[in-house]
Amino acid sequence: MTLAALTQRTSRIALGTGVTCPIFRYRPAVVAQAWASLSQLAPGRIFLGVGAGEKLNEGAAGGGWAPYEERASRLIEAVKIIRALWTGDHVCIRGEFWDVDGRLYDPPASPIPLYIAAGGPRSARLAGLHGDGLITGAKTLRSYPELRASWEKGVREAGKNPATQSVVVEHWAMVGGEEEAREAAEKWRYGPKAWEPGYFDNISPVEIQARAEKEIPLERVLQDWTVSGDPKVHRNAIQELGDLGATHVVVHIPAPDQPKVIDYFGREVLSGTRDS
Repeated sequence: MTLAALTQRTSRIALGTGVTCPIFRYRPAVVAQAWASLSQLAPGRIFLGVGAGEKLNEGAAGGGWAPYEERASRLIEAVKIIRALWTGDHVCIRGEFWDVDGRLYDPPASPIPLYIAAGGPRSARLAGLHGDGLITGAKTLRSYPELRASWEKGVREAGKNPATQSVVVEHWAMVGGEEEAREAAEKWRYGPKAWEPGYFDNISPVEIQARAEKEIPLERVLQDWTVSGDPKVHRNAIQELGDLGATHVVVHIPAPDQPKVIDYFGREVLSGTRDS
């Protein structure tokens, strides 16, 4: 719903998820239909980012949960179903997890890039094999060159060129000083351990928050954020990610006044980057 609304209030920016999970609470055929509709609203500006999910979302909504091996297999099958339905042809698939028999009578108005999220080497190779690009975090891109290598290996195994693929990186930032950043960080305290056992596979936000408050000091959260009121600092952080191979940087700013920070980045930060 949010993306649909944004298609009617924008004309140039790309819109998509970073990421949605098409394997438990949302079925792949429903995701395929939703993105085909978004493409009709904003042709050429839509992308789909998918991942293997978090129990907090999937399990809490009654969609179910499974170990990594099953979630990875489900994700591969879901991507195949989505791509097949996007052709507009009648699709009859008897899969391991879903049976699909139907078609989209309003297929995408233009091709939709499908990016796959990865936080480790196994998922990175999966993303290379089955996606049109990689979604990962800034910390991961900086700290784990083996993830990039695994992704490139998967891309080449699929007969594609890594240089033609997108690398979408989520970058955390805060406009202002430490006081504003600490207040925002309280709500994202689990961030440094988001993909560790006890966090991504936990169904209870209360337990996740309590564990994070016990295990993760706010200073550790802020280590992964760019906190400054100086646009040059934010500009340099984005350019650094570009130098490391990011083709798109998604800036995540957990501030209450979103119009203000969007305006700030548009006027003060992006206006000075090499390619805004």
